[in-house]
Amino acid sequence: MMDSNQPLLELQGVKVSFSNGKDVLTAVDTVSFVLPKGTTLGVVGESGSGKSTMARAVMQLVPLESGQIFFDGTDVSLLSKNDLRNIRPRMQMVFQDPGGSLNEYMRVGKIISEPLLVHGRAKGNELELRAKELLVQVGLEPEDADRFPHEFSGGQKQRIAIARAISLKPELLVCDEPTSALDVTVQNKIMKLLSQLRDELGLTMLFITHDLAVVNQFCDEVLVMDSGKIIERGETKSLIQNPEHQITRELIASAYD
Repeated sequence: MMDSNQPLLELQGVKVSFSNGKDVLTAVDTVSFVLPKGTTLGVVGESGSGKSTMARAVMQLVPLESGQIFFDGTDVSLLSKNDLRNIRPRMQMVFQDPGGSLNEYMRVGKIISEPLLVHGRAKGNELELRAKELLVQVGLEPEDADRFPHEFSGGQKQRIAIARAISLKPELLVCDEPTSALDVTVQNKIMKLLSQLRDELGLTMLFITHDLAVVNQFCDEVLVMDSGKIIERGETKSLIQNPEHQITRELIASAYD
């Protein structure tokens, strides 16, 4: 399934900075890596290491100061809004806070089917049917389409967010700490769902987390970030067994303490 000759995602010298009017903070500092089709890359680091900002840069949710981001050979950082809109169905994101990413005033069926409507993939009764199919696919019930987000638990909300993310059948799924807001039991269930969907849909995944134990179970490779830079990268089990950097050793210790 892995093919290093076919990168789906490639970052070249990506830099992202923010200014508060006085000081400039470099959140992502000349980050480069290749993500081959059909693989899962874990990105780990302590809070503030730049991993989530990097994920948002991939999705073009924050502007680049410099560098390039290629999706299937296309530099998405150069695309017009219209061209970016056309490519977005192929790259979707699951956010850390499922509650914050769902519109509390919309019924779940509408939330899940909205991308299909916006991108002209379905309409009318077909929208309702597809929303119910997606709910079943993520382990919920068809009748849940008529309920509102506040009626669901945190884990169920994340399932709804995942259903919305896969509604357009993306090739790349960027997951920004999708389990960190959930308790351990629910975390395991969400990871099992993501693993199942990855296999069923042939997804390439960029998985952001602070937990190397999760990466060890889920990711082909892992890169470690600190202060906006990549400090270490390797095949997951090999890196965990033989870490080179002190920060990596600390992350391993905290994951398996």
